[in-house]
Amino acid sequence: MREPQIPHSEAATSKSYGFVEWFRPGDYDRTERILPDILASGASYLRTHLSWAEYLAPGGEAWFDWLIPRLARDIEILPCVHYTPPSLSRTGRSSGPPVELKAYADFVDHILTRYGSHFSHIELWNEPNNLLDWDWREDSDFLLFCEMVGGAAYWAKHRGWKPVLGGPCPFDPYWVNLMGERGILNVVDAVGFHGFPGTWDSEEGAWGGWDMHLGEMRRIIDRYNSDAQIWITETGYSTWRNDEMEQARRFVNALNVPADRMYWYSWCDVPPDVPVQEGLWFDPRHYHLGAATHDSQSKLLARLLMEGGAKRLEEVTRLAVPNLSCKAAPIVVTGGSGFIGSNLAESFLRDGEDVIVLDNLGRPGVDKNLAWLMERYGKRVHAALADVRDLRSIEAAFTDAKAVFHFAAQTAVTTSLGHPIDDFEANARGTLNVLEAVRKSGKNAPVIFASTNKVYGSLENMEMLEIDDRYIPADEVIRANGVGESRPLDFCTPYGCSKGVADQYVLDYAKSFGLPTAVLRMSCVYGPRQFGTEDQGWVAHFLIRALSSEPISIYGNGKQVRDVLHVSDAVAAYRSVLENIHQAKGQAFNLGGGPRNAVSVLAVLREIEKLIGRSIDLRFDDWRPGDQYYFVADTGKLHGSFGWQAQVRWREGIRHLAEWLVANRFSGDGTLSGKRKVSA
Repeated sequence: MREPQIPHSEAATSKSYGFVEWFRPGDYDRTERILPDILASGASYLRTHLSWAEYLAPGGEAWFDWLIPRLARDIEILPCVHYTPPSLSRTGRSSGPPVELKAYADFVDHILTRYGSHFSHIELWNEPNNLLDWDWREDSDFLLFCEMVGGAAYWAKHRGWKPVLGGPCPFDPYWVNLMGERGILNVVDAVGFHGFPGTWDSEEGAWGGWDMHLGEMRRIIDRYNSDAQIWITETGYSTWRNDEMEQARRFVNALNVPADRMYWYSWCDVPPDVPVQEGLWFDPRHYHLGAATHDSQSKLLARLLMEGGAKRLEEVTRLAVPNLSCKAAPIVVTGGSGFIGSNLAESFLRDGEDVIVLDNLGRPGVDKNLAWLMERYGKRVHAALADVRDLRSIEAAFTDAKAVFHFAAQTAVTTSLGHPIDDFEANARGTLNVLEAVRKSGKNAPVIFASTNKVYGSLENMEMLEIDDRYIPADEVIRANGVGESRPLDFCTPYGCSKGVADQYVLDYAKSFGLPTAVLRMSCVYGPRQFGTEDQGWVAHFLIRALSSEPISIYGNGKQVRDVLHVSDAVAAYRSVLENIHQAKGQAFNLGGGPRNAVSVLAVLREIEKLIGRSIDLRFDDWRPGDQYYFVADTGKLHGSFGWQAQVRWREGIRHLAEWLVANRFSGDGTLSGKRKVSA
């Protein structure tokens, strides 16, 4: 279910927000690891639980003696006091009411005395309709709950703290009214609201939108205590289908709602080995609610917040504005905000085409490429901010496509080694999703896939000669022409395997289903709009580091050779294949700069030193897995089939990229502040 999009506003993006994060006893290292990230996100509040059951368990008191002051030192905390110690419970479970209801108020009193200097508000219990938190089967009319919480709230307020009443999920106006009739709303300063639109099946049929539910809640509360605030004590969106952009949108929507405070659930995903709730162990939605993964890898939401808070988040999420005419037949470019994708999209937009840019904006900086396209070409740019791993969210983008270029991918070998499953999902499953979406549309649109030379493996069995500053093949034919498409496939590293699987699926869909597909196995492409990193886009990365006067790490000895290709030539190749798709159907083509642009890493670095007029601080490290000593593409098949060949020589191209970086990444006036101007 899609949540209706609420218009963004300056008021919304200036509002404070918080996160929910439960810390388990002994999570000292985890607490210290993720707290700085929460603070870096711009969060003002942190809601966490203070479990009565855990406090009375062995080591519990010492744990909370450390946790509460530690958290409160850096951020305003809201402790949520719940879970009955089983020995004190009527049911023998932590969700059961205590045998002596006053014991809960006594515990709250103890907490206020021991930790009260660290917070101003205290939340009393959590989700009373959730069997994990409150066994309503033992208290179907909530008489026990009201007596227990009401007494604790009265005493906390009497002692000078502000009690907060947790709310049920899904929202139940009759329960809120019952709390008013029984006097609970009179003794609390805020009433919590839990809502997860689009995530839980339990809310699917009843969810009517934030304005409706909070308006109804406000009317009920005003009958009993008009001074009480409404706090969203839990809201969130699970990325179990990898729709991280939708999670970011939902966060912005939640900031717009008429509530006095908003806590997002949660900062980190639940680790996969931690049971969430009896009977719900295998429901993936429970394990993907975080703004970051369980091992603290930032999702889109966390990254954007850490880059610039809610304002940065709003800037990116508003890029997706649907404006595509139902009669349009667009070009679809997946990964269209990326380096090659945005250059290719721009070439079609320049020709008057409508282009759907399908991108999850997962790579830092690529939203700038999308903003550039939209600013330049307006309504002919149609941003579909989704992830190719989520078939349901991308299908609509391909409905009327007349051609598809598939660049969306996980692009780094190093990342694939650390997270091979994620790499497979993005590259292999994502490509299959694209193919299926195109096939389902029934339009038989051409699909041209960006593959990689890594499908040929590390080429360890190719005899090499080491001369001066480079490696060259002993085979004179390869030395003269490069590696051809007849080279046997030899997938190496998870990245090579996932891209290789995708490569073969694309070719097979031409055989099995008749789709006009083609594959371009790329070498090293560089040029404007590239935000290179150490793991991918090395030419741009070297230039950025050099222009910033920062050291450059070389893996291996720097004599490895690549045939670097300027992006303008890559764009021409992709367009040439599309123009000749009936001839290219079901075929793979190598794409690179060829022998004329074969250059070693060391030679590129020397050229950069000439451009910037100073030496570069080089640091050498071990070879990386799967790194090829030599790869130069034999592009004879592309040339013979369509007349394509690289036009930009590598020295000219690197100079062009350096000038673009100086003008667009640094001072913007053609010079680096306090640094030498790039030579003409």
